[in-house]
Amino acid sequence: MTELLIIWSVLISQIMIGLAMICALYRVAKGPRAQDRILGLDTVYITGMLLLLTFGIRTANVLYFEAALTIAMLGFVSTIAFAKFLMRGEVIE
Repeated sequence: MTELLIIWSVLISQIMIGLAMICALYRVAKGPRAQDRILGLDTVYITGMLLLLTFGIRTANVLYFEAALTIAMLGFVSTIAFAKFLMRGEVIE
């Protein structure tokens, strides 16, 4: 009973995270300003990371967790670079 409950709850969470990713992709595509698009892109990489984590839980494969960690690190750095570019017009000083 508990294993079936975990499988269904992970499946439902994957569907909800997928819907959140679709909403964030809409914000990236139709954002009225560049700041909205950067926040949407930030949300896309976070939801992608969460999808990888739920796939890792579902399949019990460590590779998904390592990929999620890599996406988290690269996403953080890219968000900082985009924000710095919007503020100053250049990334490297």
